[in-house]
Amino acid sequence: MQRYNILWADDEIDLLKPHILFLSKKGYDITPVNSGADALEKFGEQSYDVIFLDENMPGMSGLEVLSQIKTMRPHVPVVMITKSEEESIMEEAIGAKIDDYLIKPVNPSQIVLSIKKLLEQKRIISEKTTQSYQQDFRNIMMAFSEEMNHDEWAEVYKKLVYWELEMESTGNQSMADVLKMQKDEANVNFAKFIMRNYEEWLNNPDIEKPLMSHQLLRKKLFPKLTNEPTFFFLIDNLRYDQWKVLEPLLAEYFNLEQESTYYSILPTTTAFARNSIFAGVLPAELEKIIPNFWQDDEDEGAKNNNEKDFLQYQLKRNRLEHIKFSYHKIIHQNQSKTLVENFSNLLHNQLNVVVYNFVDMLSHARTDTEMIRELAPDEAAYRSITKSWFLHSPLVDMVRKIAEKKCRLIITTDHGTIRTTKPYKIIGDKNTNTNLRYKQGKNLDYDKKNVFVCRKPEALHLPKYNVSTSYVFTTEDYFFAYPNNYNHYVKYYKDTFQHGGISLEEIIIPYVELIPK
Repeated sequence: MQRYNILWADDEIDLLKPHILFLSKKGYDITPVNSGADALEKFGEQSYDVIFLDENMPGMSGLEVLSQIKTMRPHVPVVMITKSEEESIMEEAIGAKIDDYLIKPVNPSQIVLSIKKLLEQKRIISEKTTQSYQQDFRNIMMAFSEEMNHDEWAEVYKKLVYWELEMESTGNQSMADVLKMQKDEANVNFAKFIMRNYEEWLNNPDIEKPLMSHQLLRKKLFPKLTNEPTFFFLIDNLRYDQWKVLEPLLAEYFNLEQESTYYSILPTTTAFARNSIFAGVLPAELEKIIPNFWQDDEDEGAKNNNEKDFLQYQLKRNRLEHIKFSYHKIIHQNQSKTLVENFSNLLHNQLNVVVYNFVDMLSHARTDTEMIRELAPDEAAYRSITKSWFLHSPLVDMVRKIAEKKCRLIITTDHGTIRTTKPYKIIGDKNTNTNLRYKQGKNLDYDKKNVFVCRKPEALHLPKYNVSTSYVFTTEDYFFAYPNNYNHYVKYYKDTFQHGGISLEEIIIPYVELIPK
């Protein structure tokens, strides 16, 4: 056990010798002093792991000593011990960044508990996390051997994300490799599950199936619309784990009414999934709403210029054309600031749709910019940047205003992303699309292992550009690479976040309903 150095200042320190003896036997090294001045002198001479301060000492009070200690070394934990239970003293101590607060008379067990809470909490939680995950590991592995349904797959994915975030928060990475192996195994099995069931989900109305992109607004959003304003935020590329790091930030303003997940359609890209969300139909049917919609596939980003029209179509189709709504797409920060400045105008609408493209831009910037790659080398850093963006974006101001006006807030996304690590050779002609996780075209040449092949696009309700068009989707963490200049291509795209294919991270995504506090 690690020995900790503890400085204890109390004008009646001689009366605390039994406590000090008890703590010494527990493995703690105690330096006793009987005044605030002596405490500061000792504190300046050597390092201590924790300080115990009597609040009411002659000369310098405990609060005065606390203030100087926090100025000198703000990260050293300080525990205030006092006879007084006056609220003003407690508030002053909390305001001075006290780390714990004990009321006299204290017993040795209270002291030990406070030390453990301040100095050993992380270790204890870490050990407990590892132990709990080891127990759950077996349950998750056993689930892979059974025939799980779509809800059970969502629960498995949530569990894996939970353990990933727990290990990250405790700093214990001893089981990280085991968890990664289990997540990889989950994605192998999940891809097989999707390949077995996806076509039937889209074509058989009588089977049990997950909620999917084209059903999302009709089944989840529209029933919640009232005469009061509802704000619908679609944050592009927001994975479930990224939502979980944003959740505590929103908890200051909102209560979580419901957190659920739904399944993105294939391909898991903005052009397909997001248009299906707003139109309420599958990709092949988009042509019926906007003729020639799929004719020019050169610029995939341009495919999302009709979302407002698609939303209007779906509202009308569901006999909700009377709903007054607004639609805003935020690509640049100044657009977000303008939206916040004009917030009061949005309160006249029953539905306000806001599409945020930041996370999507972050994933592309990470691919294209070396500095961003270094800032976000893995999933944990990627989550951290997402959290930092949210905290410093005008979106926070918007969230505050929504909460102040007691409006409902819904947050979702169109698809997630996965960090790709394994190249997969494919050959296509010049008209083949550029996405790294799926390819559509004619005369595609590839190894048929570890991919989902669709030779009849109409079976998956996908647009068919010519008679021989086929689609090929990567699974797990593969990404497509062309044989020409192969090594350069692999080096450039390896360890980048991509979407379009089949993985838990891309397909199982959050839908969250929040109500103001």
